[in-house]
Amino acid sequence: MILHRCFAWDARARPDRPDGALWFPRPYQGDGRHDNPDLYGCLYLADRPLSCVVEQLARFRGQRLSPALLVRRGLPLALAELELDDRVPLVDLDEPAVLRRERLRPSLVATRRREMTQSQARAIHERRPQAGGIRWWSTFESLWANVTLFDRVAPRLRLREVRALSVDDQEVVAAAEHLGLRSV
Repeated sequence: MILHRCFAWDARARPDRPDGALWFPRPYQGDGRHDNPDLYGCLYLADRPLSCVVEQLARFRGQRLSPALLVRRGLPLALAELELDDRVPLVDLDEPAVLRRERLRPSLVATRRREMTQSQARAIHERRPQAGGIRWWSTFESLWANVTLFDRVAPRLRLREVRALSVDDQEVVAAAEHLGLRSV
């Protein structure tokens, strides 16, 4: 399965080291949708580049698109293409049978209340030790699939490519348009 990640990238870092494309940033986690850094680290990925770029730029709605929006912690935002072993099972929260089994409703999955979504992820991680992560829909466009991978799948994840983003990149332009960011 091909997945995409938009993240703060240190081009000098090895892929599995801090700020590399395959690094699970557990030290920085705690506020994210499925974060439980006391139990696991996670990667937030998407089935298409646009979705993960939108996730990174959403907090800047109403602002002017500029190179400064593509920097985190002094590092450039990058787009990575990752390959997850197809045999890694994901708990798909877009499937009614899975929601029923997990005793969840779509509104509980899509909520922005992190104490709820983090609790859901913790329960899935603990009850389903074979699960590599959670698949769910983007709150920006329900047709986009997001994937939260648990760090236990790190050996089954491979980097295909990574590149720094610029304001001229197709994905950045499309994300800015989707979010209504004004052009430079």
